[in-house]
Amino acid sequence: MKEELEKPTGLPDNAFRPLKPGEKYEPLMSPGKTYPEVTLWSVTWGIIMAVIFSAAAAYLGLKVGQVFEAAIPIAIIAVGVSSATKRKGALGENVMIQSIGACSGVIVAGAIFTLPALYILQEKYPEMTVNFMQMFISSLLGGVLGILFLIPFRKYFVKEKHGEYPFPEATASTQVLVSGEKGGDQAKPLLLAGLIGGLYDFIAGTFGWWNENFTSRVCGWGETIADKAKLVFKINTGAAVLGLGYIVGLKYAAIICAGSLAVWWIIVPGMSLFWGDQVLNAWNPEITTAVGAMSPEAIFSEYAKSIGIGGIAMAGIIGIVRSWGIIKSAVSLAAKEMGGKKAEENVERTQKDIPMKIIAFGSIFTLLLVLLFFYFDVMQGNILYTVVAILLVAGIAFLFTTVAANAIAIVGTNPVSGMTLMTLILASVIMVAVGLNGATGMVAALVMGGVVCTALSMAGGFITDLKIGYWLGSTPKKQESWKFLGTLVSAATVGGVIMVLNDSYGFTSGQLAAPQANAMAAVIDPLMNGVGAPWLLYGIGALLALVLTFCKVPALAFALGMFIPLELNLPLLVGGAVNWYVTTRSKDEAVNNARGEKGTLLASGFIAGGALMGVVSAIMRYCDINFVNETWLDNPMSEAVSLVVYILLITFLVKASMKLKK
Repeated sequence: MKEELEKPTGLPDNAFRPLKPGEKYEPLMSPGKTYPEVTLWSVTWGIIMAVIFSAAAAYLGLKVGQVFEAAIPIAIIAVGVSSATKRKGALGENVMIQSIGACSGVIVAGAIFTLPALYILQEKYPEMTVNFMQMFISSLLGGVLGILFLIPFRKYFVKEKHGEYPFPEATASTQVLVSGEKGGDQAKPLLLAGLIGGLYDFIAGTFGWWNENFTSRVCGWGETIADKAKLVFKINTGAAVLGLGYIVGLKYAAIICAGSLAVWWIIVPGMSLFWGDQVLNAWNPEITTAVGAMSPEAIFSEYAKSIGIGGIAMAGIIGIVRSWGIIKSAVSLAAKEMGGKKAEENVERTQKDIPMKIIAFGSIFTLLLVLLFFYFDVMQGNILYTVVAILLVAGIAFLFTTVAANAIAIVGTNPVSGMTLMTLILASVIMVAVGLNGATGMVAALVMGGVVCTALSMAGGFITDLKIGYWLGSTPKKQESWKFLGTLVSAATVGGVIMVLNDSYGFTSGQLAAPQANAMAAVIDPLMNGVGAPWLLYGIGALLALVLTFCKVPALAFALGMFIPLELNLPLLVGGAVNWYVTTRSKDEAVNNARGEKGTLLASGFIAGGALMGVVSAIMRYCDINFVNETWLDNPMSEAVSLVVYILLITFLVKASMKLKK
């Protein structure tokens, strides 16, 4: 029983350990045979999944700053639909559905971390232009670059390092795909949780029966502490964010919250205590208020968050240094492929990639398209700016590809936001040095960042798909080829969703936090206007990241917590605590594993349902359909009701996760 719960049923014993000399891995689908993979069924369902999860992930990511990985829920739905329709021999098709559909999460991550910053800055600089084609093309070209840059590294990460990397998300998805009849059962709790989570968040977002946040300002003494001591407690009570915390787990949720609490409960009050009567506006001349007169939120936004930005950038640099050996090894492997061995016919099906010569040509052609996009649209016909921009984008995207893939392979988390922040800082400094600044420079830097961010996000996510295919015996060449279709569909969807959400809520209203995009805007604005950036705060964050790394604490997770709002970090800790509680109550490890697995399905349902209904609420507001009573939401009782229903939701997640069939 324990063995079956810990590894995907039906895979060989050597699926999760390094191979011995002379030993060969035999996947579930034999390399010597062909299986249905690319069919009308798989392509159609892959496109449907890409559209649905692109919309859901974009809403959730802009609301809480975290994009849930779509691979696991898509795999569950694929197996559930195949089982419901009694489709035989659907394993290869389900891998393809998962691979095409999973483009949604990675394209969304690349887009929402940067492109909404265009709208944020447009409110301050009306002369800036933002249009659908800019968002669509930057996401599409970035995604294509990510695919092309990763393929040469596939054999290194997937085959050469077999058994050395855990690939947590790929392992979970593979468990679902090979589960057979069990997969149909798995779809039921996912759908139930999706309905509950979706209804819960839809009622809060559309009808406003309760507040979306519970804060210490719910009572008079809480207001006093917030105003005088700058101490505030906030927690988002949404179902989607609770589910996200469960998936993240207690360890990383605790590290993220430690970073958040360090900022909100130590740095923010400390700044008010030591510089309360001073106006600190060296980095933002528009500030005219003394620190002590600011709200905790304003102190966080203007000062404390920059420490987290510095930490994220340094974590990205540390990642590149650690991955330098990987880059050399993988490039060497790809160079041998380019060496012209004319033995493609003799390569077994499960190791066939798109030929390296096509990859090289495709990369050059895509970079040429990026260059033309920059020249005619972003740089407005300036050849110097265009050349500098394309060199930056190509170099950074390629170097960070291995960092993204390595992070996914080890911990299942892609530090793309930190790497993109470093890209924006570097791009802004260099573009200003060559003469491009102001509003035009901001648009250029953000679009460049969007291309890089999407490329890195795709590279990290795609390695998961390829590892799933390796374990099960899919054809890499088919996965790689059809990944471009998923990228096209997802790029078009996310561009439209960003426009709808901006028109419905705006990204500066507070209803959609868009924390990463706000951080990007905060970084670029001073750099492009000749105002000194808060290098001191960046430096403190960078030094902190070095210290954390030396102490073997994940610096990226801690730094992320330092600039994501408190109310979006605490629910991660609650969800992580639920995960810990559910998986430690029994003395039987097999029971704990089974409960944890069921909890993952329920949490995935909360995420998918809550995020999808959040998009529905946004579309309704876009169409001027709004049932929210703002007067009621301003009443402290709305927060009290929020806390009650939140406790009920947590209780359901705990009880349902622990209830197993005998």
